[in-house]
Order: sequence, then C-alpha cells, then structure tokens
Amino acid sequence: MIDTHPFSENTVNRRQFCKTIVAGTLIASVDALPLSEVVAQQQSPIPKPPTNIADAAKRPRTIASMPGKYPGRVAQVTHSRSVANNKPDLAIVDSMVERSLLALTGAAAIDTAWSEFVTPDDIVGLKVNPVAGKTLSTSLEITQAIIRQLVAAGIQKKNIVIWDRREFELHEVGFTTENFPGIRITGTEQKDAAGSYYDKEGKLYGERMIDRDWFYWADVEEKYDAETIPYMVNEGKHSYFSRICTQDVTKIINIPILKNAGSSITLCLKNLAFGAISNTGRLHKQLWAETCAEVPAFAPLRDKTVLNIVDGIIGCYNGGPGANLQFITQYNTVFAGTDPVAVDRVGYDIILKKRLEMKVQKDESPKGRAFMELAQKLGLGIAEMEKIQWEKNALG
Repeated sequence: MIDTHPFSENTVNRRQFCKTIVAGTLIASVDALPLSEVVAQQQSPIPKPPTNIADAAKRPRTIASMPGKYPGRVAQVTHSRSVANNKPDLAIVDSMVERSLLALTGAAAIDTAWSEFVTPDDIVGLKVNPVAGKTLSTSLEITQAIIRQLVAAGIQKKNIVIWDRREFELHEVGFTTENFPGIRITGTEQKDAAGSYYDKEGKLYGERMIDRDWFYWADVEEKYDAETIPYMVNEGKHSYFSRICTQDVTKIINIPILKNAGSSITLCLKNLAFGAISNTGRLHKQLWAETCAEVPAFAPLRDKTVLNIVDGIIGCYNGGPGANLQFITQYNTVFAGTDPVAVDRVGYDIILKKRLEMKVQKDESPKGRAFMELAQKLGLGIAEMEKIQWEKNALG
C-alpha cells in the first residue's frame, strides 16, 4: 500500500437497526483490542517505528466516540442521473444525501435524522478534500446539499465551518464565500493576500493554526526544503493536530471522495488522519496504514466525527489520490455511516471490484485492508465484511 509525497501523486500541479445503543455495547461490538496489545503488534511481523498511540486512551471515550451510533452499518444510495453535463446534479445529489441518512437512521423525516448527530448549539465542521483539484475533490454540490439540510434542521450558517489542511486549495476548487455565503472556510496551512505563507515576523501562518497540546508522535522524521515546509508547518517527530478540530468545532461531518490510493483507498480514515495533523510527509513511507488508523483514535477526531458521507458521484479507481482523467469514473453513489471503518470497507470493495474489472489489478493486495484492520483493533469500527450491514438503495 503506497501513498506519496504531497507534491507528487497526492496533489495536482506540484503540489432494521437499533436506533439507540448503550456505550458498552457499542464499544464491544467492534472487537477492540487493549491498546497494549495493539502497541505490541506494531513490532510484528516487520518492526515499525513506535508511536504514541497508547496516549489515545488517556481521554475516556464518550457515547459519541467512533464508531458512533450505528457501528457496522452503511447506507448506500445510487442514482444513474446524478451527473449532468459532467458535474453533479445538485437536486439529485441532495435527494441522495437525504435518502442515505433516512436509511441509516430509520428516521421518518430528514430533520429528525440530522438531530441524531448535531444540535443548534454545535459548531459543525465539514471536513472536505480538495487535494486533487477541481477534477476530483469533494464536490461543491454535495457540500451545498449537506449545508442546506443542516440549516433546515436548525443549524445556523455561522455555526458551519468548511475545512481542510490547506485553505488556499479550498479556494482553488470553489470553496469560497461566493459559493458558500455565510459559511466560514478555513484551513491549517494558509497564505496571505500577497501569496506568502509567512507573516511580518517571518513565522508561518500555519504555526498559529496548530494545537501543540494535541499531537501524534512517531519515531521517524524527515527534513523538508523551503518549498515543502509551508505544507508541513513543522519538522521533527511530532505531528500537531489542527486547532480547527481541537478547539473550533464541536462536531465533524467527514465528506471524503470515493477514490483509490494505489491498491488501497483514501476515504474516511485517510481524509481525517492526514487532513487533521501537521508534518505528514515523514509518515507516508513507513507509517501510512498506522497513521490512517491511529490519528483518528485521538479524542479530537474520535469523539467529534459523528458522521461520514462519502461523495461517490464522481470518483476514480486508479491514479489516486491525485486526479488522472483516464481513471475518473462516475460511481453515481453516496453512502453514509457513523462507523468510518465500515464505510471505508464498503468503499474499498467498490473500488477493488472496479480495479479488477478494468484489469489494473489482478488480485487483492494483502496490504489493501491493513489500515482498516488496525482501526478495528483500536475500536474505531468494523472491518470484517460479513459483520457489516450494507443497505443499498436506488433512486433512479
């Protein structure tokens, strides 16, 4: 399983079910291992650089912690006409998002469904992914649909935040105040109006956006050149969580894209893990799978990410996580779940099937599911397909 440096394949241009589950049942349902055993397994069969994953257990879990209210449940909705004139159809996408949440929760009305995850008192962060440019980023349409439904459910626009690591990439793909009036749009790594990453004191704007009280430590480091450091914020063995997820928002709705990363995928867990911390370049070569699984185990993501809605309207099956036009495909699908591991496993099966069909891969790679299996051991969700309740709905 391979993910690449942020300036290669990772970017473009360089760069029914029970509605209430008690907390004890919820955690037990995912067969979580004690963290001591997970840490021990890091050294076998191939030694890995140690990390501070044991620190993730220091903050007690809550009823909202991953895998959330519906462990192992994924609601998928397809519509053959979800794309018109090479872009998602807003009205149809809106209906797909609504149907997926109604199917997930069993609610009779969409405002009731949303009320299971957010309240008017919450600051709701929409974690999108703009890394592959306009061709293959979280679509404006699915984001607009989610915002419309949130507002209808009583969430004020001033309490909604669209965020990712790089604020300027958000702007480049269309996450602007013109397209999202009244919505805060922000990122950890920032430029000023003149295009500089540095303030008048010569300090990176990104440094004021990281929270040094929350970090993912790993015994591996890398030196960055002057062009790369603004995208990393800091060097060393610490990757600091963004203040956006530690301080600014109280709930996170994760909106990844249905796309591959080599023989694996980059959906819910990857979108959260590599999008919420600094200094990620050092983690790709040796700890890609571990980072995808372990970073979401820390409280700022574990306890706040209450819902995952996958944008599978337009995705890819090869060449990801960047955008390669020959591998772009219309999956015409949206799927939702509170369990990021189960949602990732469903997305993995969809992409693997397409890769085998298109003969870009002969067999399943044994590394393809490694990060999901580790996430299950950490109690974040269910990775075993036979234990996942995958409901499929077709609207047209």
